[in-house]
Amino acid sequence: MEKIANGVWRWRFGQPEAHTPVTMREKTLQAEALERLGCEDRPPVSQGDIEVKATPRGLQLELPLKAEEHVYGFGLQLHRVDHTGRKKVIRVNSDPVADTGDSHAPVPFYVTTAGYGVLVDTSRYVTFYCGTNLRKGASEHKKQEAKKIGTSEIELYGYQVSEGDRTLVIDIPAAQGIDLYIFEGPGMKQAVQRYNLFSGGGCLPPAWGLGMWYRAYSAAKVDDVMRLAEGFRKDRMPVDVFGFEPGWQTKAYSCSFVWDEGRFPDHEAMLDKLYGMSYRVNLWEHLFVHPSSPMYPDLKPYSGSYEVWEGLVPDLAVKEAKDIFASHHRSEFVDKGIAGFKLDECDSSDFVHSNWSFPDVTEFPSGMDGEQMHNQLGILYQAAIEAPFEAAGRRTLSQVRSSGALAAPYPFVLYSDLYDHKVFIRGVVNCGFSGLLWSPEVRQADSSEDLIRRIQTAVFSPMALLNCWRIPNPPWMQVEREKNVRGEYMDGYEKIRDICRALFEVRMSLIPYLYTSYAKYRLEGLPPFRALVMDYSDDPQTFGIDDAYMMGDSLLVAPMVKGETERSVYLPKGNWRDFWTHERYEGGQSYSCSPGLERIPVFVKDNSLLPLAKPMSYVGESGGFEITVWAYGDAPEPCVLYEDDGVSFDYRDGTYNWVRLAWPQGDSGEAVRNGTYTGDAVNRIVGWERIAHEEGAG
Repeated sequence: MEKIANGVWRWRFGQPEAHTPVTMREKTLQAEALERLGCEDRPPVSQGDIEVKATPRGLQLELPLKAEEHVYGFGLQLHRVDHTGRKKVIRVNSDPVADTGDSHAPVPFYVTTAGYGVLVDTSRYVTFYCGTNLRKGASEHKKQEAKKIGTSEIELYGYQVSEGDRTLVIDIPAAQGIDLYIFEGPGMKQAVQRYNLFSGGGCLPPAWGLGMWYRAYSAAKVDDVMRLAEGFRKDRMPVDVFGFEPGWQTKAYSCSFVWDEGRFPDHEAMLDKLYGMSYRVNLWEHLFVHPSSPMYPDLKPYSGSYEVWEGLVPDLAVKEAKDIFASHHRSEFVDKGIAGFKLDECDSSDFVHSNWSFPDVTEFPSGMDGEQMHNQLGILYQAAIEAPFEAAGRRTLSQVRSSGALAAPYPFVLYSDLYDHKVFIRGVVNCGFSGLLWSPEVRQADSSEDLIRRIQTAVFSPMALLNCWRIPNPPWMQVEREKNVRGEYMDGYEKIRDICRALFEVRMSLIPYLYTSYAKYRLEGLPPFRALVMDYSDDPQTFGIDDAYMMGDSLLVAPMVKGETERSVYLPKGNWRDFWTHERYEGGQSYSCSPGLERIPVFVKDNSLLPLAKPMSYVGESGGFEITVWAYGDAPEPCVLYEDDGVSFDYRDGTYNWVRLAWPQGDSGEAVRNGTYTGDAVNRIVGWERIAHEEGAG
């Protein structure tokens, strides 16, 4: 067992394949940050605990799994949080409709409640059996208890959990060698932090990326775009990012990567108007390159052996292909002010729509086959699109449909065409286990209630996005008179719009708090959104919670869906305050919450300091905010607020501040600024508010 960094260990068997997530990694592990995470400095899984066998089908590994251990991770799993006793196939799939492991972002990394993580360094469709089976003869000496013979279907075929100590079996096809990377804790949260720092640290998006996003109608033309953009400003609807869907190009499916001057004559003048209204512009695309694209001739020698949608599949693992792709994006888009891209359909598998992607037998110039490329394509695509922003010296936050192992440093947020609200909430819960970010985007809604509930989830998520590509008008204008769940009527779209505006403003007020959470992601590897079990892994009540999550260090968010007038929320140990009413609740128990249509249950850890900004219509170029610090409880604990210029990479050179917020003895708090940043994006603390003594249901 070889030590790679503080708390990170590598175990090798045979000769690993040439193309794996670690061998293709472009980011540098954060050694200094790893050193700051204390640990016992010994492998949590010993070499003697790992069994391995080479077979004609590949490799078979077994690792111990104790009776009390629960297993989490495996990437963006939309159908389950706790994978104990389940089989998971780590395979990219654009339509993961079942709990099989298929995912937009499959990651061969898992973490357990015993406080360690394991990365299987492969791009193959590896299968994990998470304590599903016992070795032959293991049950012979177990105490045989009297058990009723099953007669009903549920008794005969219902899900059963293997009891006692088990093993976690890993089936790796094709490979004859493998590296395992093992991450110490001492807890789940620390193990995940180590994995993220090993990946290169989390991403730090530009401040504007944490504002509100709006993607316009796919068939929109210049006049439609300007009508929407001007309408948002007139209606005081906070929107930072304006997104264009496929219609901006001369060809899509496959793509030309060239503006359609028929729909958008003098598109640069249109962009200048949008920039003048302080919008950042995001453009839709996918990877497949149409023969009419200026990039086509140069990319043809560096592409896969099969086309997709009559377009090339460039091999972005080859430097020449990546450089061609990145250079076109910089000269035609990034240098002209485009702030980011939506990278669609790079999760394209052939399991649902056979013509959506390349076969697994595809050959690529890098030496990868189609199976490996499917699992690596999202990461390679993100790296190629990030490159022109790095060269230009400014940050992006963009969208992507597929990702994979070691993705934490890339400033891209996942999304999906699946549209079940509860599934979307589960995505927010799960993304933090594997170094991923997830957007529970809002498209059309079938009622005003559905729209409001979905926006509430988006506002308290990694990316607050309304993807309105199917509808020409904002969603609050689609319904003028509807009966909501309480039997009340909403007359006219103005009332719905005003509720949406208030929710958008909540998001804007949270940006300084969120920005600090992302800074901790970047510098400490701490996921800004994470399952409750990650913070409370000693509390079995949190193990299966898939509909509530932590947002930063202090907020617990419990979304609601259409048709719910109340829901149960489990609050872990400690005291909590209602974010809206400030009532106090005692943790370690569940509460029935009925917050009304305009709110969802959100709780603040008691004795927290929460910096909330004055809402703005957009994040200004300077990025500074007017902040009121809310002090919850009788003895608020100090916290920090992160600040920099909000857009550049100067923070990498240490040009940023940590503002220490503290509530001393007396009537107000104090803010002490430590750091080197002295530019315009300095937050102003304009007030302190004390919330104490109020009692609630607890």
